[in-house]
Amino acid sequence: MSKSDKDTYLTEEFFVIEQSGEIPEVTLYESLHYLTDDPEGPVLHLNSNDIILLKHAVVKRYRNIILRDLDPENRDKGIYRGLERCSANWQRLLKFCTREKLEFSEIQTEAANLLQEFLQQETVDVQSGNRSSCINCSQAEIEELAILLGLSTDDLPEGWQELCPAA
Repeated sequence: MSKSDKDTYLTEEFFVIEQSGEIPEVTLYESLHYLTDDPEGPVLHLNSNDIILLKHAVVKRYRNIILRDLDPENRDKGIYRGLERCSANWQRLLKFCTREKLEFSEIQTEAANLLQEFLQQETVDVQSGNRSSCINCSQAEIEELAILLGLSTDDLPEGWQELCPAA
């Protein structure tokens, strides 16, 4: 098989992982199996650079779904899963990057900024009576997410606690 053919397979699998569902790691392992071991696949020999490329697709997918749920424009759309799912996905990304020794600080900073902006917008919208709160997790869960993103609760906008459902 030519390098061009191999690159085509890798590009296709990168796209599959990047567009996968909520747990892109599963798609990564499916892709690795298809590319290397599946008798109906190309049975490629992947080097560490090939595999890291696919792992970066996992990080990219996690980034997209985390940022999707930190975008106030998505609150009323079917694609929106809420801060509870955002937190779960952040924790999955964190574990994946730690285990695979991949850098995540840029995404962490981006997500931290967006969490602050999201909570600020949600607070303004709810306090002005323009909408009901879309927050689907507890104060403790938001505090945990903030800490995992490198924030303290002092970094969150005033009044955010009132957005959370009663315990």
